[in-house]
Amino acid sequence: MNGPWETNRYRRRLCGVSSLRITAAVFVLSFCSANFARADTHADLVARGEYLTRAADCEVCHTAKGGVPFAGGLKFDIAPFGAIYSGNITPDRDSGLGGWSEAAFVRAVREGKGPEGRLYPAMPYQDYGRMSVEDAQAIWAYLKTLPPARSLRPENTGVFAYGIVRSAMIGWNLLYGPRSDYPDDHGRSGAWNRGRFLVLGLGHCQECHSPRNWMMAASDGRAFAGNVTDGWLAYNLSSDRSDGLGAWTDAELIEYLSTGHTQNHGSAAGPMGSVVGHSLRFLTQDDIRAMVTYLRSVPPQSQIGVVERAAADKASIDRGARLYQGACIGCHLESGDGRNTHFGDIHRSHTARASDGRNLVQAMIEGTSLETQTGAASMPEFGHGYDDRDIADIANYVLASIGHAQGHVDVTEVTKARDNSN
Repeated sequence: MNGPWETNRYRRRLCGVSSLRITAAVFVLSFCSANFARADTHADLVARGEYLTRAADCEVCHTAKGGVPFAGGLKFDIAPFGAIYSGNITPDRDSGLGGWSEAAFVRAVREGKGPEGRLYPAMPYQDYGRMSVEDAQAIWAYLKTLPPARSLRPENTGVFAYGIVRSAMIGWNLLYGPRSDYPDDHGRSGAWNRGRFLVLGLGHCQECHSPRNWMMAASDGRAFAGNVTDGWLAYNLSSDRSDGLGAWTDAELIEYLSTGHTQNHGSAAGPMGSVVGHSLRFLTQDDIRAMVTYLRSVPPQSQIGVVERAAADKASIDRGARLYQGACIGCHLESGDGRNTHFGDIHRSHTARASDGRNLVQAMIEGTSLETQTGAASMPEFGHGYDDRDIADIANYVLASIGHAQGHVDVTEVTKARDNSN
């Protein structure tokens, strides 16, 4: 039998062992909890970065036609100066961001300063300057999760091929570049300030929807009055009732930005179709409503880029009617309603009512594609199957009989549009 001393010593030994085990268990649990917390924090950062990348529309500009997403190579024609090609922003070490630091990426996005020198404002750093450092870091975290894709971009052409031009961007940035900060307007609602950040900052909507001044910067005086971009007319986003969004209801704007279609105004096509399909449809409804709140405050402006015209001659319209029966009625019906999907409705669309038919011609030559929640809504291109006169006549028929617009398309305009799309 053990004596009291032995019993106490045994108890102390047990307590010591138990304490060690408890301490070890606490250490292991603390270590695992910290790791799990860091993993959750990183996952949240990546998810936030993915959302911001969507909102900033990075994929559209950094993906060449038919190319790997985010691998760059998309051509930007800056007439008459030359062409700029977007860079590879996948984590590829040789041709992408694999050799960059986080700080270098943040500086490029917010200040337009890259490892090779100052960036050209085809990369809208002048607008992205509105995002915080933390926003840019979140985008960086997301981009690092993309599959690396080796893709060397073509060399810039024209004046952009010369490095000395990058140095000249110092002067441009002093006039139009990013500011040090963009504080909230405390006299406005939270929704208005959020909408301004999304429209003017991440979404950089003015870069397509505003005319350019002589320095190729988006015009402040005619902001959101519309502009021709890549051959397409980016429509007026001001509150003007005849040319802009003044006659749209909030519900129509929300539906259009979220889905790319609304019954009384048609479907998004061309560059706007890409913006909806790869960016806007992924935003929360609160963010879409915030954008609408801000756009409602944009002062009215008359439309830029459309010239009123006389009606087309009857021979062109009649010939266009016959061609429409063979080429278009299968999807759009005689009335202009979509046969199988409302995305095919054209009879109320702005495209069918614009006097010069610019976007109508672009849609026929290039085709359209809009990514939706239920798949792609596409229209094939007719540029190879119909000559310039055919397309002009079809456009004149649509303007006169479906859009009920006074206007016409000249064959020479179709020829120019076809040349520019190649």
